[in-house]
Formats: sequence, C-alpha cells, structure tokens
Amino acid sequence: MIEAWFDGACEPINPGGTASWGCIIRWSDGRLAHRAKGTVGKGWQMSNNVAEYAGVIAILEWLDTQKIALEAEVRIYGDSQLVVNQLMGQWRVKKGLYVPYYRKAIELLKTRPNVELIWIPREDNMECDELSRQAGAVNTGDAGS
Repeated sequence: MIEAWFDGACEPINPGGTASWGCIIRWSDGRLAHRAKGTVGKGWQMSNNVAEYAGVIAILEWLDTQKIALEAEVRIYGDSQLVVNQLMGQWRVKKGLYVPYYRKAIELLKTRPNVELIWIPREDNMECDELSRQAGAVNTGDAGS
C-alpha cells in the first residue's frame, strides 16, 4: 500500500494568479518516499482547480517514474471535493480551466486499476497545503511572507 496526499493553490487571486501544488508520498510502513512542490503557471488560465489536478498528476507521474507496479494499491488523499469526486466518477466534468488536467489525470489513472482517491478535510492536509503555498510564493516573489 502506498499513500499519497496532494493540494493546490492559486494566489494571490483565483483564478488568474500563480497555480502551485504540493504532494507527499509514503511507503506502506510510513516512511517518506517522495515530497515535491511546483508551479503550473501564472495568469488567466490558472485556477485552484488546475493546481489541485497538477498535484494528483505529480503523484501519478512519480509512480510511473519509480516503476511502481501497476497492480500496487495506492490511496491518494486530497481536500478538493471537485478533483476527488470527478476522478472517482461521482461528479460530471463540465467546462473549466481544469478540463485538460482532468483528462491527463484520467489517462494516467486508466493504467492503475488499484488507485483510490479519498476526500479529506483541509485541516488534515496542512503539510501539502504548506508545500503548495511555498511553491507559489517563490514564483510570485513573495517568498519572505
């Protein structure tokens, strides 16, 4: 079992700010396997939903680069109801800036039948929240605050 967490942010305005993400992946024994943060972009095509999807994609791509067995059980936790419910097929995908990122995440998930996405409250995702905000602050020139 591999457990992973993701979060995203778009600041200082949403939409239209800097979209950034953070993720943490742990092995079944709780040891840290991977911790990362990054930005998607800045400007009118960015939103918090784009950032959240980028966090999930970062996890799924890491699993592929590490050659984690396709049949490995993976639980991915996030505080975005939109992302979790859309990727689990419970909510429809409408229009929005996030749609291309949704499609990429779905393509990555098609190869991993044992991935479960689970919604968690924001307060249970503070480490990834902090990572995503750090990544955004560096790219908006606000790293000191």
